Amino acid sequence: MRRLLRWALIGVAGLTAFTILWAALYRVVPPPATPLMLIRALGGSGLSRDWEPLDRISPALVEAVIASEDTGFCGHGGFDWAAIEGAFEDNEEGKRLRGGSTISQQTAKNAFLWPDRSWTRKGAEAWFTLLIESLWSKRRILEVYLNIVEWDDGVYGAEAAARHHFNKSAAALTRREAALLAVVLPSPRNWSPSRPSAYVARRAGVIERRMAVVRRDGLADCVR
Repeated sequence: MRRLLRWALIGVAGLTAFTILWAALYRVVPPPATPLMLIRALGGSGLSRDWEPLDRISPALVEAVIASEDTGFCGHGGFDWAAIEGAFEDNEEGKRLRGGSTISQQTAKNAFLWPDRSWTRKGAEAWFTLLIESLWSKRRILEVYLNIVEWDDGVYGAEAAARHHFNKSAAALTRREAALLAVVLPSPRNWSPSRPSAYVARRAGVIERRMAVVRRDGLADCVR
C-alpha cells in the first residue's frame, strides 16, 4: 500500500508539473492546435486558422466579445461566482441549461481540454483556469481566446473568421461585424454572422449598445 501510495503521489506531482509547464509555454508560444481542432479535423471538418497578435485584431472585436461573453473579465480572477451560482440555481429548477463560464474558463477549456460536460472535464477546466490566471496576463488570455475559438465548422480564430465571413482581415472589422461575430460564439456551427437570422441580427444590435458601455466604463482596459 505504501508503495502504491508513493507511486500515486509521484504520478500526481508529475501531472501537476506537466500542466504548469504546458500553461507556462502557452504564455509565450501560440498553441499549435487545440483538442477541438484535432477532433473536428479528424471528423472531416478541415482546419482554417491564422494566428494574429492582439494588436492586429480590431479593438471592436475585443469590446464585442467582452460585451457578449464576460463583462467582468477585467475584474475577476477567472470565475464569475454570481453567474455560476445563477446557472446552478436555474439548472436545479429544471430551467434550460446554461453556463456561467468566463472568457478565462473558455480559454482554458479550448486551449487544453476536450469537449465534454463531465465533472472530470469541469474540474480540469477549473485547474487550467487558475493556471492561466496566475501565469498569463489578461491581455494574453484574450489574445489566445480570440485566436483559437471556433467561428464556423473548421474555422478558428478572429483572422480566419473575418476572412471566411466578411472577406477582410480581423484588423478591418467594423463594429457591426464584430458584434455579429460575438453573437454567434455560443453556437458557431448553427448561426452565421455573414448571413444572420433575425435573432442574430437583433442580438447584434444589443451587443453594439453594450460595446459602448464597455468602452465608456473601461471594461476592456486590462487588455489595452
